[in-house]
Order: sequence, then structure tokens, then C-alpha cells
Amino acid sequence: MSLPGFPDAAPLAGLAGGLLIGLAAAIMLLGSGRIAGVSGLAAKAVGLGGSGISRIGAWAFVIGLPLGALLVTIMTGGLEASFAGPVPLVIAGLLVGIGTRLGSGCTSGHGVCGVSRLSARSLVATITFMAAGIATVAAMNAMGLEVLR
Repeated sequence: MSLPGFPDAAPLAGLAGGLLIGLAAAIMLLGSGRIAGVSGLAAKAVGLGGSGISRIGAWAFVIGLPLGALLVTIMTGGLEASFAGPVPLVIAGLLVGIGTRLGSGCTSGHGVCGVSRLSARSLVATITFMAAGIATVAAMNAMGLEVLR
């Protein structure tokens, strides 16, 4: 299935991925009473976080993210993707890290878990994330910058 104007879109794969993310967040909340905020779990894993899940549990979650992606890649016979070079990725990672500290959470904590709980703080944070992303892409397009190779 493809969408008009978006020949590379995979709406069914996106739907399946969204359902799995929601299921994982629900299992974590019901199983451990912990919000599945990746930035908080990553901080806990490296010793920067405070409360909640054990450090071993945080490492299991963080390691499971790329392993899950690897498993899907193997099961589907490969994935064609292009990524930014190492310098843009490091800069982007630092900016995201700073933003998650300033916003007291990330898109998974606020966007998936917070919005589903109708948290006003998470709604504002998610709108801010989206607006910043749209503005960044628009600015890069206006300057003729191509990050992906």
C-alpha cells in the first residue's frame, strides 16, 4: 500500500510499529509502574537518573531498542536506509540530550506516555517538539541543506 505523493511511505508498517510501541509502553507501565521514557531510562542506565526502575532493567530496555530493530531487519530481509554522517549525528544527539533535560523528558515519555494520559505538560512538550522539528526541516530546506546522504 502506498500513499499518493509519498511513494516510499509504509503506512501499514508504521501502524504496526506504533501498536508495538504502545504495547511496550503499556506493559512497562502495568508491569513496573514506570513510564517508558527512553531519555530517563538511558540516563538511569549510565548512572545519571534517580528513581524508578533498576539500573539493570534500564540497561535491558536500552539494549533492547537496537536489538529489536536488528531482529525486524533480519526478519524482513534487510532494510534500505540512508543516515546522516557521524558529525551531524553527534550534533543532533547532543541537541536532543540537552532538549530532553530542558523539557524533563523525551518524545517517548511525553509523546507516547504523557499524551495518552492527557497530561497538559506532555501535550505542550509534544507540540513544542513537533513545531521545532517542522521549523528545523523548513529552515534546512530553505537553506538548501541536505543532511542525508
